[in-house]
Amino acid sequence: MVTDRYLHVSHHPSVSDFADELAADGYAIIGVDNLPGSVPLERSELPQQTCLVFGSEGPGLTDELVAVCEQLVAITQYGSTRSLNAGAAAAIAMYHWAMRWAR
Repeated sequence: MVTDRYLHVSHHPSVSDFADELAADGYAIIGVDNLPGSVPLERSELPQQTCLVFGSEGPGLTDELVAVCEQLVAITQYGSTRSLNAGAAAAIAMYHWAMRWAR
């Protein structure tokens, strides 16, 4: 594949290092999880300079990561299960961002 030609991956030793680098580059950290206080994704205006963060499947976002998020959004779901695979959640959230910013 050719993803390596346009995708930059960097690793951070801590959440605070991650948040500091994004802030320095002008990015808003937006957490995607169905936590109390999350607003529905479909009613959210994500900034153009957005870094979407997702937690591990099962436990979701850590408290430390939630603390550095500018906003929390949730993907509206119906039925008895209020959980999505992390890859599916990422695809939905990135599509929502792209509908506004990818022209």
